[in-house]
Amino acid sequence: MGKNTDAGVPWADRYDPEVPLNLDYPRVPVHQLFSKTVADYPGKPALSFFGQSLTYGQLGDYAHRLAAGLKNTGIEPGDRVALLLPNCPQYVMCFYALLSVGAVVVPLNPLNTETELLHIVRDGGVRAAIGLDLLAGRLEAVRDRCREAGERKLLEHTFYTSLREFMPPLLKILYPLKQKLSPEAKQRLGDGGKFAHLLSGTPSPSAGEVPAPDVRRDTAVLIYTGGTTGKPKGVMLSHYALVVNATHCAAWVRMSREDRLLAVLPVFHGFGMSVCMNATVVTGASVILLPRYSPEEVLKACHCHQPTLFAGVPTMYVGLINHPKLKRYNLSSLRGCFSGAAALAPEVKKRFEELTGARLLEGYGLTEAVTAKSVNPYRGVNKTGSIGIPFPDTVMRILNPAEPGNSLPPGEVGELILQSPDIMLGYYNRPEETAAAIRDGWLYTGDLGYMDEDGYFYIVDRKKDLIITGGFNVYPREVEDVLYSHPAVREACVIGVPDHFRGEMVKAFVTLKEGQSATPEDIISFCGRHLMPYKVPRQVEIRPDLPKTAIGKVLKRALREMEATGDKQATKA
Repeated sequence: MGKNTDAGVPWADRYDPEVPLNLDYPRVPVHQLFSKTVADYPGKPALSFFGQSLTYGQLGDYAHRLAAGLKNTGIEPGDRVALLLPNCPQYVMCFYALLSVGAVVVPLNPLNTETELLHIVRDGGVRAAIGLDLLAGRLEAVRDRCREAGERKLLEHTFYTSLREFMPPLLKILYPLKQKLSPEAKQRLGDGGKFAHLLSGTPSPSAGEVPAPDVRRDTAVLIYTGGTTGKPKGVMLSHYALVVNATHCAAWVRMSREDRLLAVLPVFHGFGMSVCMNATVVTGASVILLPRYSPEEVLKACHCHQPTLFAGVPTMYVGLINHPKLKRYNLSSLRGCFSGAAALAPEVKKRFEELTGARLLEGYGLTEAVTAKSVNPYRGVNKTGSIGIPFPDTVMRILNPAEPGNSLPPGEVGELILQSPDIMLGYYNRPEETAAAIRDGWLYTGDLGYMDEDGYFYIVDRKKDLIITGGFNVYPREVEDVLYSHPAVREACVIGVPDHFRGEMVKAFVTLKEGQSATPEDIISFCGRHLMPYKVPRQVEIRPDLPKTAIGKVLKRALREMEATGDKQATKA
């Protein structure tokens, strides 16, 4: 795409001095950048997993041997190979090994149900999978269903590994006592191969060299959208898109090989894949891997490993600042933190920065462009409530719905569209949906927002989440921000529910902080003091927790479904 320095973009002078408006991107696949880092820094720590460290040299050796094992198994360029793994060293080595043999990585969520996994395996044409031993029962059940349907080219090969394989010696002994295989998983493990056998592979003379991919046109990752709006779609990301986005993320915070990033965001998600894995490999930084989010485990990891960088979603930050043992832990090593995937309440951002001294950078991204596309500057003006300014070589506009060819002036709300070199190739086998999402080189995000006079962007909500009550537009985020400022509220989510008089009415779902109490009437009254009457929730439901995706994003769809099926505990105003 063209240089946006020539476009007179209003955010051009808002960049930190160290970050150029345009970047040069290596025209090689990301696994080659991984190999370069391995060659340049073989003795440097690459991963830490429960205290067990792997150097880049060791990680590179594992990836090389794994690539040989995969080729000897018969994995060929273009084959789709799924990874059903949490954050662990095996995921990282599999990711780069698969790309190096020309395969397409299909990340799977370990929380996916059998039905969800079957949809992805069939839709993506997945030939093989590498999974966690605890999940063998579920994955083999999917394999059985494919065979029963005569789909023998799907899941021809399955391989299983255990988290204990790369744990320190003492934890290897204790782990089986804490995480026992279910009878079903234990029974089905034998139906697949052992990951350890793949690692014992040696290059076959007949395997030959893998053809170099066309980095701009060939798919590297087929990643399925989170499924918050119906059945997930396969997003095709090119090798070039992965490199571009990783370069953006690393450049924005000046990531270097001296940095240590705490990775609790799942690397099977675009956010974790790019920020926590690819960006660190590009720069030679070290990663502290945690397989799942627990506020106390994150605090312990910060205290023990002293990370400099962290990436999370708003609910993670909510959990950290409200943890009863927070003061016991030293978080002073953190210098920069990313927040994305959902709106960050101003009160949460303010409190986290006060507690840690770190810069909490709210940003915005979507799987269709790998992940982050705009973020608040690391050193420059950080505007609370804003998603910041576009990354290098990225242009964002607010579209005028009445005149689709024209942009709206600052302050007016419309649909956010963007251009960037890391936009997806398209939705797999969905040409019509691809054509609707990408028009004339612009990605139509479906998000409503506006730009201010300084070129900072703000998201007010998803198009589909807009509530129209009595003819007035209500953006859930505005109501949620007020709810988060209530002293007793821990988490909040707002949706529109049918109302025979108003069309829709505002309903809030909240959880409360430990040791705090409030009634629905208290919360409604509080909102009445801070919002216009039509924006005030008419119903508030206090719940012990809110349904979330694997990365901690609140599932509004699930709340709508609960509401539609009559699972109600609401108090009306």
